[in-house]
Amino acid sequence: MQGQVSTTYVRLLHEYLAARGLDAVAVLGEAAPADDGSGLARVPVTHWAALLARADAVLQEPALGLSVGARIQPSHFGLLGYLTLCCATLADALARLADYERLVYDVNRVQVTMHADGVQLEWGDERGRPGQRVDECAIAALVAYARNITARPDAAPVEVRFINPPPADAGRYRAFFGCPVGFGAPTTIVRLPLALIAAPLRQPDPALHALLDAQARVLLARLPPVDDFERRLRETIAAALRAGDAGLAACAKRLNCSPRTLQRRLETAGSSFQQALDDTRRQLAESWLGDPRLKLIEVAQLLGYIDQAAFTRAFQRWTGLAPGQWRKQRPGAANPAR
Repeated sequence: MQGQVSTTYVRLLHEYLAARGLDAVAVLGEAAPADDGSGLARVPVTHWAALLARADAVLQEPALGLSVGARIQPSHFGLLGYLTLCCATLADALARLADYERLVYDVNRVQVTMHADGVQLEWGDERGRPGQRVDECAIAALVAYARNITARPDAAPVEVRFINPPPADAGRYRAFFGCPVGFGAPTTIVRLPLALIAAPLRQPDPALHALLDAQARVLLARLPPVDDFERRLRETIAAALRAGDAGLAACAKRLNCSPRTLQRRLETAGSSFQQALDDTRRQLAESWLGDPRLKLIEVAQLLGYIDQAAFTRAFQRWTGLAPGQWRKQRPGAANPAR
């Protein structure tokens, strides 16, 4: 899992724990990061996921990310928050959030698709999956943010779908979002209705909007370029699996580097070859399990496992479900092969 998030999220978690009467530093093991005024202070998404896990271990609160994300305010996002407040409509604000998403959430890039009845925001897993807590916090923050700047506290999406496995209680998600919520989807999706995205905002200011937009472009240009190394590695591993040899040495050779260089590159990124192999296998597994013509043993063989039992153990470690269970619960599942 690669990517970074704004330290805003960490401060948001500290605020939530304090509001619950807890010593956030004691729970999380670190102080809240100071705002350095640069607008670019960020932490690795893996660290953010670990902080949420520490908080969850103490609170044991189902859907913790929803509660944390719901506290978001425009001021939490600094320059980007004030820029969106200056927009004329929510559609314009969402466009600015998509343009400058990397300033606050630099993980998987959002894809925005307009439809006759509204807009769809979609996030894949090309840079990995940060997990349900991270995802639900980000999506809850997005919806809470939209409700805040449109002054429509009861505004609801048309639909929300998470890429993660279903939780024990999905009712909390339906209650928060006010719409159908699915899990185990190929990508994470939020669909907003036309009436909501056309909603006027409270403080449109074209002159200030132009000034802040220019400043946001300057900040974005200061971020390091997105490295496509992960994408190339995943494509390499997928090809190596098809060829029957997805070991470290074979993949390094396909990338024209030594095994040691590949390992060092992954270590620098906070990852490992085994993690990259597991992530790629999981993505391929979920894709192939979506094809009802493929039997589970065939999926296991395609992924390079010696038998179906080894595949089942790995898949349960990734998702918490056996492949057959996951296949039955995925959206649109119908009479899959066994």
